[in-house]
Amino acid sequence: MKQKIAILGSTGSIGKTLINIIKKNKKNFDIILLTSNKNHNDLLKQAYLFNVKNLIITNPVSFNLVKKKKLRKKINIYNNFNNLDKIFTKKIDYVMSAISGIAGLEPTCKIIKYSKKIAVANKEAIICGWNIIKKDLKKNKTKFVPVDSEHFSAYFGIKGFSIKEIDRIYLTASGGPFLNYPLKKFKKINKSMALKHPNWKMGGKISVDSATMMNKVFEIIEAKNIFDTSYKKLSILIHPSSYVHSIINFKNGMTKLIVHDTNMTVPIQNTLINNVKNKTFISELDINKLNNLNFQKVNEKKFPVLKILKNLPVASSFYETLIVSTNDKLVDLFLNNQIKFLDIQKYLFKILNDKKFKKLKKIKPKNVNEIINLDKYLRTKITKLIYK
Repeated sequence: MKQKIAILGSTGSIGKTLINIIKKNKKNFDIILLTSNKNHNDLLKQAYLFNVKNLIITNPVSFNLVKKKKLRKKINIYNNFNNLDKIFTKKIDYVMSAISGIAGLEPTCKIIKYSKKIAVANKEAIICGWNIIKKDLKKNKTKFVPVDSEHFSAYFGIKGFSIKEIDRIYLTASGGPFLNYPLKKFKKINKSMALKHPNWKMGGKISVDSATMMNKVFEIIEAKNIFDTSYKKLSILIHPSSYVHSIINFKNGMTKLIVHDTNMTVPIQNTLINNVKNKTFISELDINKLNNLNFQKVNEKKFPVLKILKNLPVASSFYETLIVSTNDKLVDLFLNNQIKFLDIQKYLFKILNDKKFKKLKKIKPKNVNEIINLDKYLRTKITKLIYK
C-alpha cells in the first residue's frame, strides 16, 4: 500500500531532497499535499510529476498568478493552512515540515493532528514552540522525528536507550569557513567569504549562522528540547570534515559515533515510513575520514556567540524567540550589506543583555500567536535599537 504523505516547503532544499528520494521510489508514495511560498513554478512541476491534488501557496502574488493559470490537471489551490480539514479526510502516514523560519511554526502545529508521523526540519519551530508542539504530539498521538543531520544522528544513536543511561551527547560542528582564519583578520570578513561553507551547500542565512557558529547555539537548544535533557548533558565538538554527526557517550562506558556523508539524503530518507532501502543511498565507509577525525574543542574567542549557551533558561520561554528573531534580523542586515560581520555578535549581545528583554526568560509561550506576535515586535524593535 502506498504511504500517504505531505511536504510543507517542498520547493526548498530539504523539500527538493525528499522529492528526489520519492522520485526513485514513486510506487511507494502518494503525495496528498505540497506547499510553497513564492516558488510556484517548481511547485506546479512537482504537482504534475506526482499527480498532487492539493497545493498551498502562501505568497499572495504567487497564489494569484497560479489561480489565473489554466492548469493541465484539476488541482485544489489554497493560500493558507486554514483548510486542512478539506484536504485530509483521515490521518496520513507522514509529514515533512520544512518551511524555514518562524513562518514554519504555525503550519507545523496545525498539521500534527492530521499525520501519524511528522519529520521536522524547521529549527525555529523546535526552538521557540517546542512546549506547544510537544503538547500537540501527545494529544494527537503523532510520532516525531528530527531531520537535522546532528539531531537525527543522535536520535538514531539513542534508539532503544533511556536518556538516563546517557552521560553526554556531542553535536559536531565543521567550524565553518573561518575555523582556521586568523582572529585578527575577522574585521575584514565580507559576505562572499561568510557564504563559502567548506562542506555543505546551504542558503545564505544558514551559511552565515555556520560562519558565526550561531547554528550550533540553535542546535543545542533543539537537542535539549528533543531529547528532554539538560544543557549540562550537551556539548559541541569541532570536526572539520563533518563525517561524524553526533557522539553518544553512555554511562556504562560505551560510546557511539554516528557517521554519514555530508549530504541530507541520509537523514531525510531515514525519516520516511518504511526507511526506503535503495542501493543508490549506500556509500562505502570512508576510511580516510575515519583515520583523520581531527576533533577539537571550540574556541569561544573566535566564536563568542557560543557564550549564549551559558545563560539560557532551564524551561522553555520567550527568550528563545528573542535569540532567533534578533539573529535572523541581524543576519538579514548583514546579507544586505547594512552591517558588518562582527556587528552580528556585537548587536546580538547588546540586545540579549538588555534588562527589559532578559525578563522574557521567565515567560512561557502559551500558543503560536504569542510567538508570532513577539517575533514581529522584536524585528521592528531590533532595527530601531541598532540605528538608535
